[in-house]
Amino acid sequence: MTLIRQDDFIQSIADALQYISYYHPLDFIQALNAAYQKEESPAAKDAMAQILINSRLCAEGHRPICQDTGIVTVFIKVGMDVQWASQLSIIDMVNQGVRQAYSHPDNVLRASILKDPAGKRINTRDNTPAVVHMELVLGDKVVVEIAAKGGGSEAKSKFVMLNPSDSIVDWVLKTVPTMGAGWCPPGILGIGIGGTAEKAMLLAKQACMESIDIQDLIAKGPENALEELRLELYEKVNALGIGAQGLGGLTTVLDIKIKDYPTHAANKPVAIIPNCAATRHAHFILDGSGPAEFTPPRLEDWPSITWEAGATARRVNLDTITPAEVATWQLGETLLLSGTMLTGRDAAHKRLVDMIAGGESLPVDFTNKFIYYVGPVDPVRDEVVGPAGPTTATRMDKFTETMLSETGLIGMIGKSERGQVAIDAIKKHQAVYLMAVGGAAYLVSKAIKKSRIVAFADLGMEAIHEFVVEDMPVTVAVDTLGQSIHQIAPKIWQNKIGKIPVVLA
Repeated sequence: MTLIRQDDFIQSIADALQYISYYHPLDFIQALNAAYQKEESPAAKDAMAQILINSRLCAEGHRPICQDTGIVTVFIKVGMDVQWASQLSIIDMVNQGVRQAYSHPDNVLRASILKDPAGKRINTRDNTPAVVHMELVLGDKVVVEIAAKGGGSEAKSKFVMLNPSDSIVDWVLKTVPTMGAGWCPPGILGIGIGGTAEKAMLLAKQACMESIDIQDLIAKGPENALEELRLELYEKVNALGIGAQGLGGLTTVLDIKIKDYPTHAANKPVAIIPNCAATRHAHFILDGSGPAEFTPPRLEDWPSITWEAGATARRVNLDTITPAEVATWQLGETLLLSGTMLTGRDAAHKRLVDMIAGGESLPVDFTNKFIYYVGPVDPVRDEVVGPAGPTTATRMDKFTETMLSETGLIGMIGKSERGQVAIDAIKKHQAVYLMAVGGAAYLVSKAIKKSRIVAFADLGMEAIHEFVVEDMPVTVAVDTLGQSIHQIAPKIWQNKIGKIPVVLA
């Protein structure tokens, strides 16, 4: 009989979450570096370089890989011979561990969880509650798999109930392009097959937490149908040419992980859940001897990579920018932004649009300004701001026409593609959309020299900030003509790879 103590369990949860906030799994770093070395798309290679540099900086500085420090998801297997020395339930202990981890004074993590999700959507302020799945199993140990899942990748989860005769490969190849780049590729696709609808989703989530080993599988060859399916999907998804950050390239996925379960004869449930470039998960076992221990990787395990904007990068002064200057920017061009920008996410945009509709004066002046879609992590020590990478831009698409027509805004900065409604508004108002690299949040924060909240402080991380930046790197993703790099580049690279036919417009 094993005795698991309350404090040991809580400490293990807290330590695991701190650990995965700043240490990528080594298998991810090795796989991403291998993809970086062979990448032929300059834009994708540049994005991967930023992600790898950011990863090392976070490992050195013990600060979050991404500003979105995730919703905590835990799978717990409790041995039936385990006894607990605890005044709290297992779920309450998990939440106490989350609370401790996310408020750690040396590495504050962003609180992103909202209660009353269909109503007032009020931030819980400590990132609780976690999502916990438990299973009673034989044995005298507690096995824990824990992840901090970013909202951008979680938003791209897909589920379908196929007919038994339908092709899983065909559905995946049709579905992945509809996911866009908001899940921050290159990453891992977790696929769940079988069971029931909810079982398939759980299988996909658990698959995301497995180690990357596709190159080993390629080397040894498949031994069963699931391994054959993994190899086929790995080759064909990468042949789509989506590439890092959706900029077009050779590598969209670093691995395809699949878990299955028996299902009803009439059904073929299939789920996809992507894991982003900030993949964060840990596995530990408690045997009664104390809290789990996590061994830090060596800094030598990170590749030595430097990043430069290049001689063709254009420096931009945001404090003197004019619409005429914006009109000269070319699709795919690298810009280095300096000066003042404003920030705003979903909640701030909704409040602004509601104020405009009600005839109210806005609390900030957006004339000839850029808005950065970001919810930064709180600063620690001497930081101006914590990790501050971009959030998924498509969530702001429905606000874009109003913001461009009513506020004097001339540009936006975010991650991934824009939908057609936003592109049409950008073209109509001769504005522009710039893309920063998702998964490089700590690196981006180094370019922010001043930060202050200027409106909606009650929204927490979704408040409007004013940033003063210096040489913040971005890519022109939608120009004033309404051309989108995310619509054009993947088709070009899919055609170059040549394994899946594509019709170029």
